[in-house]
Amino acid sequence: MTQTPILCGNPLAQYQAHRADIGAAIQRVLDSGRYVLGPETTAFEKEFAAWLGAGHGVGVGNGTEALHLALRACGIGQQPGDEVITVSHTAVATAAGIDLAGAKPVFCDVEESSFTLDPALLERCITPRTRAVIAVHLYGQAADMDPILDIANRHGLTVIEDCAQGHGARYRGRRVGTLGRLACFSFYPTKNLGAIGDGGMVVTSDAELTAKLRLLREYGWAERYVSHGEGWNSRLDELQAAILRAKLPFLDADNAARSAIAARYQAGLRLDGLVLPAVRAGNEHVHHLYVVRHARRDELLAHLQKNGVAAGVHYPVPVHLQPAYRTGTDLPVTERAAREVLSLPIYPELSAEEQRVVIDAVNAFRGAA
Repeated sequence: MTQTPILCGNPLAQYQAHRADIGAAIQRVLDSGRYVLGPETTAFEKEFAAWLGAGHGVGVGNGTEALHLALRACGIGQQPGDEVITVSHTAVATAAGIDLAGAKPVFCDVEESSFTLDPALLERCITPRTRAVIAVHLYGQAADMDPILDIANRHGLTVIEDCAQGHGARYRGRRVGTLGRLACFSFYPTKNLGAIGDGGMVVTSDAELTAKLRLLREYGWAERYVSHGEGWNSRLDELQAAILRAKLPFLDADNAARSAIAARYQAGLRLDGLVLPAVRAGNEHVHHLYVVRHARRDELLAHLQKNGVAAGVHYPVPVHLQPAYRTGTDLPVTERAAREVLSLPIYPELSAEEQRVVIDAVNAFRGAA
């Protein structure tokens, strides 16, 4: 057993890997005297959008607010009863963003193999009140966007991508974030591209929506102190923008390191009953999380913790079963996944020895007789 637990994610290791670049970026901001919505934010918006292949980026306070403002920019949530379809097997932030916009989340079940929204079930969730679909690219893999977009287009619905876990993932050759009308990113420290604090961005190639988003994120100001419409305070600060700029050039290499770790796990894990993650044909997975399934998940989790592996569970309680969002909706695949999923440690700096410890600990599990 290792002396120090092997963490599921390790933002400290990410900082240490890029310490010099991050330190220089922070010093540059401190010396500039511009700390909110300055040149660093403007530059990062352009650089990140260009990296994705999108037209525009609007930096905001976090990923939840990105979803909120994206919906507001489309006028969703302003009419009583507006509904937005999404999944329950996701971080509660997805539903919270819908709530903030004034709309009601409606939950669709997920595919068994990918844990992303099942297009075959989407149409039955649509009602006359449905205004949008938020497709969550979970664990680093894109949802099946072509059929989702086809159904949404036939019903006149806006499609928004939740890319909080998908920085760099591709769907049929295109990066996620360029597939729907808008896309929302989180830069929480554990993300594939993580800040040292909170941060988020809305990405779109629609110039009109971009202009609306810039008003919405700062009090409706077109010029300082003059509100031309509704707005909030959701600004990406200069320190976080500069840190993200420093780390962006390394993101493709970091994602490749994640994929190499995932490949080693795929080759080395041999536990009976363990279901390894599947990658949909045509997708490029960036392995934000490496999520396996096992019928005796809780026993396996306890075994790993005893053996120095701090595995995680993403997510133990589906959103539709949480007190704030309980709907009585029947989502059997989601509920089964919540009982069985287990996230093994994965981050670019995870050493070969630590990977071996994880593999050996999983394969050694026997559980109760």
